[in-house]
Amino acid sequence: MKRAIPRHIGIIMDGNGRWAEMRGLPRSEGHKRGVERAKEIMEAAGSLGVEVLSLYAFSIENWRRPEDEIGVIMGLLENTLKHQLETFMLEKIRFRVLGDRSRLPEHIRSLIEITEQATAHNSRLTAQFALSYGGRDEIIRAVRRAIRERIEPERITEALFSSMLDTEGQPDPDLIVRTSGELRLSNFLPWQSAYAEFYFTGTLWPDFTRQEFLDAIHDYRMRERRFGTVKPGVQ
Repeated sequence: MKRAIPRHIGIIMDGNGRWAEMRGLPRSEGHKRGVERAKEIMEAAGSLGVEVLSLYAFSIENWRRPEDEIGVIMGLLENTLKHQLETFMLEKIRFRVLGDRSRLPEHIRSLIEITEQATAHNSRLTAQFALSYGGRDEIIRAVRRAIRERIEPERITEALFSSMLDTEGQPDPDLIVRTSGELRLSNFLPWQSAYAEFYFTGTLWPDFTRQEFLDAIHDYRMRERRFGTVKPGVQ
């Protein structure tokens, strides 16, 4: 029996730079095309009834990239935040950011806060963008928070710890999609993805179409998720 549409889908959007280089274009063109692809996939997720879409946009490790490339990415982020708010409101999309936003430029942080506040009550789709994000860093920040709040060790449960992560209040991912042919998680939601299903594709992110997104969901729906248990009657 087919499973329902996943409530939460995470996507590791990989391959922008390679897409551009294969075409003799500057890497910035790949990032621009990647932004347009993200908009298309957000629209598709909302129309399908996905509740949460988490997009891995910029990792902590990405800060080691050349300054000019980081500048392009920050510029695209700023432009998106300035011009997509109306779309977020019309499409009833809630915007959230995961990650250590303290490392982002101040004007970007301000735009993030404005957009998060304006869309806080939108309920059709929650779009979470992982920016300056690293899964291990997220866990360390949660541990530091628990220490600051002087929580007794005996009180710490999986549920309590989850409430201290950047994804507080959101369901864990049902499906993680990675583009570009790489077969690894790359520090993306490691705690939350403990029981997620994975879909890997060689397609570079700028070429990842709505149809392949549907293919990934179809593949997920054909799987059996047991969460460590077995079917009744199976020895």
